[in-house]
Amino acid sequence: MFPSLLPLSLLATAVCALETALQARAEPLLNSITRSNSTISAAWYTGWHARDFPLSQVSWSKYTHLTYAFAITTPDVNTLALDISDEQLLPQFVSLARQHQVKSSVSIGGWTGSRWFSQNVITPQNRTAFVNTVTNLAKKYTLDGIDFDWEFPGIQGIGCNEVDPQDTNNFLTFLQELRTTTTGKKLILSAAVSDTPWVDATGSPSMNVSEFSNVLDYIAIMNYDVRSNPVVGAGPASPLDDSCAPVGARFGSAMSAVQTWSAAGMPVNKIVLGVPAYGHSFVLTSNPDSSSGSTTNATLSAYPQYNPSLEKRGDSWDGDGGLDVCGVMQGPGGVFTYWGLKEQGFLEQDGSVADGIKYRFDNCSQTPYLYNISTGIYVSYENDLSYAIKGGFIHSAGLKGFAIWEAGGDSNDTLLNSILNATQYGGPLTSKTQPINATSSSPSTSLVLEGARSMWRYFPVALLALRPWLA
Repeated sequence: MFPSLLPLSLLATAVCALETALQARAEPLLNSITRSNSTISAAWYTGWHARDFPLSQVSWSKYTHLTYAFAITTPDVNTLALDISDEQLLPQFVSLARQHQVKSSVSIGGWTGSRWFSQNVITPQNRTAFVNTVTNLAKKYTLDGIDFDWEFPGIQGIGCNEVDPQDTNNFLTFLQELRTTTTGKKLILSAAVSDTPWVDATGSPSMNVSEFSNVLDYIAIMNYDVRSNPVVGAGPASPLDDSCAPVGARFGSAMSAVQTWSAAGMPVNKIVLGVPAYGHSFVLTSNPDSSSGSTTNATLSAYPQYNPSLEKRGDSWDGDGGLDVCGVMQGPGGVFTYWGLKEQGFLEQDGSVADGIKYRFDNCSQTPYLYNISTGIYVSYENDLSYAIKGGFIHSAGLKGFAIWEAGGDSNDTLLNSILNATQYGGPLTSKTQPINATSSSPSTSLVLEGARSMWRYFPVALLALRPWLA
């Protein structure tokens, strides 16, 4: 007897049994998944969250690279600042990484720590001094690499950074000099970058960054914190694609970023996709829920209106706000880590949507949303599905791997397992996870064929699940 000939009720029971069997088979596989040396599986580790997420909780066997954040630029080109706690923790970080065959780096800069990059590379004398400062840091802590998180060369970041039109050129010259040193030749050099290439002297994104590919081992595109337009409504903070978004809501995506960087001369096999283990929240001005009770996609409208001046604190890792390094008052960030969404009642401990919360998955950006009916808080976030889709894009596009901000934002490795598996073996099939330059005369046919191929992986499990009814 074939499944298609089963009575409908019996077939439904068989399908449920198949789903249960697949889930049971998948869970131990995901729990035992480890890194692949052919791709980069990376994350940033933040020292200021070490009390809540100690080094002992890091899933070392699943990473190839881990980057400690941050060393801070200072007005003194000979000095990079580390907190006292970082100076104590960093040797432990490096030691544990080495024990687990993980490459350890320190990230220099960050949103609040990039103020003096421009000054440190602006003259030949400063560049040479800064090369010595960086190599001394690497030697002191026996690092495998240095990650440069300059936000951003040639344009303002937080608001009080030193900026010069020649920043990008000076940065390249600095990196070239760093590569000529005995220590610099051996270091893994990476850079965290925005969705568009560094600007040239005109202030426009550079059309040619190919020389950077000769001195950097890889770049990590920070495809997160993508802004929304209040006129259009609340959008995704980490979209896979934005070409299908409304006009006025296209601020960059994983796909457009890879295309832009690749077109400017950065090889795709030197591009790592940065992915967030957190979401951004909005305070809505109207109810986007058009039904009662259900948690289906159809109940939440896309791009709901929100109040940009009204910010509410996210989870326990989110701050209340205060003066930033520029002396400007900032409100709470409204940020929820993945575990924070559980802590704050948006998600159950197994990642399912909690009671009183509406859920929507956006097929344009390939990202999920949550809406708290009682508080009016709307969150653009990441879950195992969106991570699997991004992993599928990394796999099909031939990217070098992924980097999570930050390691401590996950919960029970749900996100890490999902993207690690998809990066190695491919993710859920969508038209958005095809190779960047792929063309097909019949996309729908190719998607059906790929879907059929992927189903063969589960065929033995399917037979086991259906055995009682096939006997």
